[in-house]
Formats: sequence, structure tokens, C-alpha cells
Amino acid sequence: MNHPRRIFLMTLTAGGVALVSGAHAQAKLDEKDPQAVALGYVAEASKADTKKFPKYAAGQNCANCALYQGKATDAAGGCPLFGTKQVAAKGWCSAWAKKG
Repeated sequence: MNHPRRIFLMTLTAGGVALVSGAHAQAKLDEKDPQAVALGYVAEASKADTKKFPKYAAGQNCANCALYQGKATDAAGGCPLFGTKQVAAKGWCSAWAKKG
């Protein structure tokens, strides 16, 4: 008779873990994150350090990068370089690659 309660509690626990994991997956990348700093990531492409990263060109941003996993209309999306953290569509980093 204790089985339905046990199943309910296991389901409730698993659901809570899924919610916490989902919230973490949506975390935005902080410009001070060590990986972000190493790649010169900025949330606003126009603020890219052109002296340190001379390959930056006006018009480049995460939304038009080959690595960007969000839709072009999304405010933020995934990038395999930054794990589960979301990058700003208007952002930029030195790994920018033209979409083909």
C-alpha cells in the first residue's frame, strides 16, 4: 500500500530536480566568467575590445555566428563554447564565425 506514495515522492523529487536544472540552463553568460574573458565576450558587440581583438568587424554578433544555437530573433541563445549558459544575441566573442 505504500507504493503509490513512494512513486509520488520520487516523481515530485525528479520534477524538482528538472526545474532546477532547467533554470540553470537558462542562466545568462556573465562577461566576467573566465571563459568569457578569455574569448573577449561582451553582451553588446559594439563594446568589443578592437585593440585586443582586431578581427572584430561592425555587424558581427552572436545572432549571426555559426556557433549560435538560438533563433536570429531570440534575445539570447546557447553557444557550445559556454556550456549551458546563454549568450546575448547582440553579443560577440573572438570565436565568431560567419554562418555559411
